[in-house]
Amino acid sequence: VQLVESGGGLVHAGGSLRLSCEVSRTIRGIMTRSWYRQAPGEQREFVARIVVNGDTDYADSVKGRFTISRDIAKNTHHLQMNSLRPEDTAVYYCRVDRNGSRPYWGQGTLVTVSS
Repeated sequence: VQLVESGGGLVHAGGSLRLSCEVSRTIRGIMTRSWYRQAPGEQREFVARIVVNGDTDYADSVKGRFTISRDIAKNTHHLQMNSLRPEDTAVYYCRVDRNGSRPYWGQGTLVTVSS
């Protein structure tokens, strides 16, 4: 397993969770670190990304509530999720991209937000 997520769980609406993605050191030359999510019966969708120069990008639905960050020394990236809503309930997947190579995905971690 090359990407391992942690931090999912059950939280009430308005609460917070912090997801982490630990990336195997065998994966080098990472250009983009990102998070996606897939709600039941829905397509997997983009949530947030951080690129090699530190720039970040977010889905409109999470802007102002979620923050992506990285710890290069630990080869880890995080997703701080605040003001969670029931519609944020999904399996969250981390992903890394390298130039000229297929993306790597984690196995997913479930986030459930109760109303």
